[in-house]
Amino acid sequence: MCQGGSVEDIDLTDLDRFAHGFPHAVFDHLRAEEPVWWHPPTVHTPDGEGFWVVSRYADIVAVAGDSATYSSERGGERRGGGTLIEDLPVDWAVGVLLNMMDDPRHARVRKLLMPSVAPRTLELIEDDLRQRAAAIVDAALAEGECDFLIDLAAELPLQAVAQLLGVPQEDRHQLFGWANVALDYDDRELGEATARTQRAVAETRAYGARLFTAKTAAPGDDLMSLAAHATIDGQPLTEMEKAMLFSLLIAAGSETTRNSIAIGMLALIERPEVWRTLQADRSQLDGAVEEMLRWASSTSYNRRTATRDTDLGARRIRAGDKVTLWWTSANRDARVFPDPHRFDITRRPNPHLAFGRGGHFCLGSNLARMEMRVVFDALLDRVGTAELTAPVEYTRSNKHTGVRHMPVRLKPRMKTRDGADSER
Repeated sequence: MCQGGSVEDIDLTDLDRFAHGFPHAVFDHLRAEEPVWWHPPTVHTPDGEGFWVVSRYADIVAVAGDSATYSSERGGERRGGGTLIEDLPVDWAVGVLLNMMDDPRHARVRKLLMPSVAPRTLELIEDDLRQRAAAIVDAALAEGECDFLIDLAAELPLQAVAQLLGVPQEDRHQLFGWANVALDYDDRELGEATARTQRAVAETRAYGARLFTAKTAAPGDDLMSLAAHATIDGQPLTEMEKAMLFSLLIAAGSETTRNSIAIGMLALIERPEVWRTLQADRSQLDGAVEEMLRWASSTSYNRRTATRDTDLGARRIRAGDKVTLWWTSANRDARVFPDPHRFDITRRPNPHLAFGRGGHFCLGSNLARMEMRVVFDALLDRVGTAELTAPVEYTRSNKHTGVRHMPVRLKPRMKTRDGADSER
């Protein structure tokens, strides 16, 4: 839809429109014609209520940087709120989940966690991550054909988040499975929960509660031990805050990075000349990672709620209105990114919003970048060629641009005695 269509045809709550990846043509149209657009409710829209769609880079940055006017909790006379299109309840998610808190509580909880993902801390685990990445790639190469998403892209982020949180490595795939069920919409619509999703959420919370009990009794040097013993203004985190923090970090730590790796690899498979460039000149890898993050934009949107009447662009926003920020659209805004639909590892500058902006800038951005660098270093060292053996299967979600399956065939990188590649 919307190549030459009208906004009346757009329904961003119809998840089938996202089942084959992000609908860039829709947002090209919105940025050009209706950069701050009122999305009326449709049969798919949760709460039966419309919301604002913000699609241009500058407007999104302005909203994300003004948490007093645009709340991650709620606004006006709204009872629920949060960062999804559908309202979530207070005391279960809103004001309890870190990404659905406002300052000052949000800033205080965030400050507790920041040392665990600071660059100096992450330097201490980089060698271990490189060894893990090499082993993961070697195992995939030994098979020849694999599901790149499951066997490669997801594996290092899973191992890393388990290590950082103090989760036994043997439990990581179970947690991965629960997170997938909770985040995907393969068997439901927006605002709906099935017995399967409710069970996955309950199992994750129960696991987190057991883990916090263990960390309280016998703390280690991991992030969950830190959260178990942390205090804010002399008071420990509530049991619900701890449970929701664990669920959030498991999902965020495994979901977004794996999709950036998978979609980034897809971009390289489709552009073998770029793959060869990176093999020959690894100094360009940092720029390639930034472009992969922009290109993948694995978190499609976040919502805010207006706390007061205000103007955005030429539109009047009312207190209590839902306002959605479409990061993926911002990352294809030609006002900021020349030739935005071209994958360009030499793009400078590259001020993408893949990690958000403002006070809720992604806490794990340094970890995600490190994971991507070490994975692609290992791939470029070991893989000569990669090709799809079947179409990529995307998740059916408007919240996360994700991959379910990505079947690939990998061939090892072979070198002659003088160090040149003998097979591409």
